[in-house]
Amino acid sequence: MGGVGQKKMKPLTVVFPYRRDPFWERSLLALIGCDLVEKVFVICPERLPFKPFRGVLVIEGLVTQQETLCRILTETHTPWLLVVLQGAAVSVDPSPLQMALRLAESENVALLYSDFYEESEEGLRLHPLNDYQFGSVRDDFDFGEVVLMSTSGARRALARYGPIPTVRFAGLYDLRLKLSIDHRIIHLREPLYRKLRCKSSPFRGLSDEERFAYVDPRNEVAQKEMEAVFTEYLRKIGAYLPPEALKDPEPTLEPFPVEASVVIPVRNRKETIRDSLESALSQRTDFPFNVIVVDNHSTDGTTDLVSDLARHDRRLIHLVPQRRDLGIGGCWNEALRLASCGRFAVQLDSDDLYRTEETLQVLVDKLRESKAPMVVGSYTVVDFDLNVVPPGLIDHREWTPENGHNNLLRVNGVGAPRGFRTDVMRRIGFLNVSYGEDYAAALRISREFRIERIYESLYLCRRWPGNTDQSLTIEKSNQNDAFKDRIRGEEIQARQEIGRAMGVRS
Repeated sequence: MGGVGQKKMKPLTVVFPYRRDPFWERSLLALIGCDLVEKVFVICPERLPFKPFRGVLVIEGLVTQQETLCRILTETHTPWLLVVLQGAAVSVDPSPLQMALRLAESENVALLYSDFYEESEEGLRLHPLNDYQFGSVRDDFDFGEVVLMSTSGARRALARYGPIPTVRFAGLYDLRLKLSIDHRIIHLREPLYRKLRCKSSPFRGLSDEERFAYVDPRNEVAQKEMEAVFTEYLRKIGAYLPPEALKDPEPTLEPFPVEASVVIPVRNRKETIRDSLESALSQRTDFPFNVIVVDNHSTDGTTDLVSDLARHDRRLIHLVPQRRDLGIGGCWNEALRLASCGRFAVQLDSDDLYRTEETLQVLVDKLRESKAPMVVGSYTVVDFDLNVVPPGLIDHREWTPENGHNNLLRVNGVGAPRGFRTDVMRRIGFLNVSYGEDYAAALRISREFRIERIYESLYLCRRWPGNTDQSLTIEKSNQNDAFKDRIRGEEIQARQEIGRAMGVRS
C-alpha cells in the first residue's frame, strides 16, 4: 500500500513515433496533458530536431525494432500502453478512452483498437475498421492509428513464446502475433479519437503501389523479417507445413479433347473483351487449345460480340450458364465441368492481355515439366493504352520453394497468370465469389501440393476505371479484407489438423 499523500499512477504510457508534420507537436502536447497519461515515449530514428518537453523520454530508433520495444516494455510501469502506430497527429478524448480502458480490463483484453474520425476540410468523416479474426495475420492488417496494449499481456506473451527476435521492421508484428495466441484482440466499433488534417478526398482504397508493397524490392529486408516472424508463429500454433509434406498429384488417365483451355469469365466488358479474345486466340502453341468464355449474362452487348466471334472461330466456346447467381469462381467451375475443357485450364481476365503469343506455351510447358497442379507467372501493370504504370512488374519473388506455401497465408495474393491441372481443380473447385476466389484456390492447393512460379512477365494487367478493384469505398475494401481473413483462418485451421495428424504439438 502507498503512503499517505502518495501520487496515484496514471494508467497509460504513450508511445508516439516522431513525424515531420505541423500537427504532430500539437498532438504531443495534448497527450502530455491528458489526465490518463503517466509518461510519453517519443520514438525517433535520429536525434529529435527540437528539445524534448518535460515528461517525455526520447528513444532513438524505430517503433518496430526489437531494441526499441524491449526498452519500452522494460521502462513502462503503467498497466497500459497507448501506441500511435505511425506517429500520425491524433486527438484523443479522455472520456471514451477511459471507457475503453474499463472495457479492456473487464474483458481480459490484451490489445484494443477502434474506429476513428478523420479530420478534413469537409469536416469529420468516420473511418470504420474490421474486426480481428483468427485469420487476420497479415503484417499490414489495419488497426487504424492508435492501439491500447496491455503491458502485462505483452510480457506474458513474450515470456511464453520467446523474446522479440533481432529485427528492425517486424518487432510489433512479432509481438502482435504472440499476443493473439492466448489473448483477446478486440475491435471497438466506435470512434475513440480523431486523426488530424486528412485529405479532403473520400477514401478510394489502396493504390497498386501500396497494395503490392510486399513485392517491391525496396521492401525486401522488411518482408524477409515479416516472413520469418510469421513462419515462427505458424510453428507455434501447429500450422506450419514443411516442404516435404507437399506432393505431386497422381497422373490422370482422364481423356481431354485439347491440351489447354484459356478460361475467360466475363460480364459487361464490351470495351475490352475483343482485345482479350484476340490475345488468347493468337497464341502460338505446339498443341491444340480452345478458349472458353463464360458469359455471366452480360447486358451491354458483350454477348453479341462474343457470339459473333465464336461463329468465325471454332476454337472459341461461348457458354452462357443457366444459373444467374454465379461469381467469377462459379463461372470457373462451369468452364471446368465442360467436356470441352482441356487438360490444363489457364486464366485470362476479360480486360487483360497475354504479353506475347508464347504465353500459353510457356505456362503449359511449366505445368507439364513440373507436374505441379498450379503454375503462376508474372505480370506487368499497364494503363488502358498499354503504357506501363506503377508498380510495373509484379513477379512475387518473395515466393520460395521451401516456404512459399506457408508465406502465402501472410500476403494478399498469388499473382497472375495462373494455370491449373483441370482434373485437380474439378476436385477442389473455386468458391462462388468474385473476389479472392483465386487466392482461396491457391491456399487450398498449397496445403497439399507444390505451386510452381515463372518470374518473367507473361501478362498485361490493364488498369482502367472499369476494374472491379478500382475506386473502392472503405466499406467495400473492408469487406474484401475481411473475406480474405476468413478464408485464411479456415486454411490455418485445416493446416493445424494436418499438423495434429503428423503429431505436431502447438
